[in-house]
Amino acid sequence: MTISFNVGLRICRTKSEPYSTLMERPKAIIFDLDGTLIHSAPDLHAAINAMLSSLGRHKLDLFTVISFIGNGVEKLVERSLNATGGYKPPLKRTALDFFLTFYSQNITTLTRPYSGVRSALQTFHDAGIPLGICTNKPTEAAQEICDKLKLSRFFKVISGAESGKLKKPDPTPLLDCIKDLGVLPPQALYVGDSEIDYFTARNGAVPFKLFSKGYLNVPMTDLTEVDYFDNWTDHGVLKN
Repeated sequence: MTISFNVGLRICRTKSEPYSTLMERPKAIIFDLDGTLIHSAPDLHAAINAMLSSLGRHKLDLFTVISFIGNGVEKLVERSLNATGGYKPPLKRTALDFFLTFYSQNITTLTRPYSGVRSALQTFHDAGIPLGICTNKPTEAAQEICDKLKLSRFFKVISGAESGKLKKPDPTPLLDCIKDLGVLPPQALYVGDSEIDYFTARNGAVPFKLFSKGYLNVPMTDLTEVDYFDNWTDHGVLKN
């Protein structure tokens, strides 16, 4: 089966050839942010609905907004506009500006780390494993959230999306993050919550582990039981 992405990447996989993520103890761990370490959807949902209300459009429910998360804020706004009547480029710019302004003022109003995340990060930190973040959220927003939630101290690298730069599932941002942490891709582990994170890891030949209670929108049939976890108190990251 061939899976295509908007960024132009193509990946071939078959059920008989699953992507293997088994590895020894990782020498570095990189995390996605939204839906992996933090439950940020309530603040994103509020910002999207404020944006839609400003345009005289109907609001979207939380589940729908969650299904739009993963490819960056521009795609989130784009999909929300498409779901409520479509758009032309000038309207998208206006809507995106409103969203970004509202969200920047409410970036951690409702956002919180998932239960067990702080303890897990402390465990990895105490084990001497360098940690990083690779997200499609803008870098400035990712850094601000980590600062306000007192998570920044755990990470040597916080890498987000920047205008004109490649985004996940292109593996470049993840591979750059791994390089900055001083290890090779096969020695690192990427932890994410979505198919976008999975294919980012696979495109870069980086071992992957899925947090299954985040914002996953499609079944991940290639993964075995050891490749995912559903709570941060039993992540099993250091047990492989």
